[in-house]
Amino acid sequence: MKSPVKLPSGALLDLRGPPLVMAIVNCTEDSFYPGSRNAGSEAALERALVAAEAGADIIDFGGESTRPGAAYVSEAEERRRLVSVIRAFRERKQTPVSVDTRKGTVARAALEAGADIINDISALEDDPALGPLCAEWGAPVVLMHKKGVPVDMQEGPFYTDVVGEVRSYLSAAARRALAAGIPPEHIILDPGIGFGKRREDNLALLARLEELGALGYPLLVGLSRKTIIGDLTGRDVSARLAGTLAANALSIMKGAGIIRVHDIAEAVDLVKVISAVQSVNP
Repeated sequence: MKSPVKLPSGALLDLRGPPLVMAIVNCTEDSFYPGSRNAGSEAALERALVAAEAGADIIDFGGESTRPGAAYVSEAEERRRLVSVIRAFRERKQTPVSVDTRKGTVARAALEAGADIINDISALEDDPALGPLCAEWGAPVVLMHKKGVPVDMQEGPFYTDVVGEVRSYLSAAARRALAAGIPPEHIILDPGIGFGKRREDNLALLARLEELGALGYPLLVGLSRKTIIGDLTGRDVSARLAGTLAANALSIMKGAGIIRVHDIAEAVDLVKVISAVQSVNP
């Protein structure tokens, strides 16, 4: 994004400066990390308000868990979980709102409630109506790579060249978005860490993140407390904050423009420190 993008709510999305912190707010109790489970809309709203106060640049609401093994959620149930929370948050805060959904009807209801960005793990493949909807509303879209679907994506994934394959997929996804009428400045790419990938695949993607950035679109990276952090540190999900911060620091230094996190204040501090150092001319 070469200039700030005006969002449907009137807020601006500006990726020209320091990386942005996207706060994970699950409107469901089905999450791999107990600390992000919210029982009911009031709990989700409170978490979102706290995240905004802690400095989150984007609040990412999700009504369907996409952790490994997670089951599909109906459109009606996903709308029920999301719409009232988004509307209530929008009445209190102007922080940009993202919605983690792959369903066009859910996305439309969310946009009508005050959302700005659609974060689609299917990269516009699951619902053909989603691309034209984002174009109609002027909503930026996050296009993520995954192999398989959440319920079985970790059952024996295999790649010959994971970086090349992910790069090719994301390039095609961007073309799909453009064909749907979404302007290039509204496209964000996500390599999908942990979505149908082995330990070595995730490490290769992080080590060669610049090759995905070379596609010319901003990169969103979601690493927060994931299995790869546990594999590397030997720690349970509740003790993966330090590992997450290290991985996010690496991602930022390799070009990530947005980091998607559970721990907002710590991520905000991380961005401040890295950005200050990067702003100094050697």
